[in-house]
Amino acid sequence: MSKVALVSGSSGLVGMQLLHQLFQNAAYDWVISFGRRDLALKHPKLVQIKVDFKEMDRVNVIEAIRIQNSGGDFQPLIRSLETASAQLSAYCALGTTIKAAGSKEKFYQIDHDFVIGFARMVLRIGASRFFYVSALGADAGSSIYYSKVKGEVENDLKRMDFTYVGIFQPSLLLGERNENRIGEEVGKILMKGLTFLGILKKYKPIYGHQVAQAMVVKDGEADITGNETITSSEMHGMVV
Repeated sequence: MSKVALVSGSSGLVGMQLLHQLFQNAAYDWVISFGRRDLALKHPKLVQIKVDFKEMDRVNVIEAIRIQNSGGDFQPLIRSLETASAQLSAYCALGTTIKAAGSKEKFYQIDHDFVIGFARMVLRIGASRFFYVSALGADAGSSIYYSKVKGEVENDLKRMDFTYVGIFQPSLLLGERNENRIGEEVGKILMKGLTFLGILKKYKPIYGHQVAQAMVVKDGEADITGNETITSSEMHGMVV
C-alpha cells in the first residue's frame, strides 16, 4: 500500500518544513500540496494542485492529477487513489493573523472555514488521519479572538469522522517567515529569556521544523486512534 500525504498551508513557516520532512521520509510515496498558487519547488514526490479554498467541495483530486500526468509519472498515484488502496494522511498548516487578514471576518474565513473545508475534502477522498497546527492557548471559550477561533477549529475537527485527529499546539514559532510579525519577534526575545531562566517552560519557543517533525513522527506511529492534543513542550520531547 502506498502512503500519500495531503498538505495545505505549504507556503507557510510550518508548511514548508512539512514538505521537506515528508520528502526526506521514505515512508511517503507521494506528497500532494493544495494551495492558491504553485510553489517554486520541484520534487519527484510532489504533486501541486491549485485550489480555491472557498470551494473545496468542488475539488476533484484525481482529475487535477490526471491533467498533469502527460508523461505518465503520476499513474501509480492515480491508480492508488481510484482503487482506494493508498493510505492517506492529511496535514493542515493553514493560518494567518487578524492584522494580515485585514479583519476578524477574513481571519475567521481563513483560519476556520478554509481549514474545515480542507478537512471535509480530504475526508471525502479517504484520509484517515488529520494533523492540524493550532496554537498554545486555543480555547473556544477564550475572550481572546485568535485563541477562540483556534479552539472552535479544534472542536469542529474532533467531531469529524477521522480515525485520528492530532492537534499540535506550538508556542511562539521560530524560523524564517515570508511576512514580518514585529509583535512575535518581541515575544520571542522575551520568552527565550524567561525559558533560559527556567520560567514558563510551557511557553518555550519552538522552531517550525520541530513542529513539522513532530507531526511526521506521530504519523509514523501504528494504530493511533481518537483525538489527541500535543503541546509545545511535548513536541520538544518528540524531536531531536
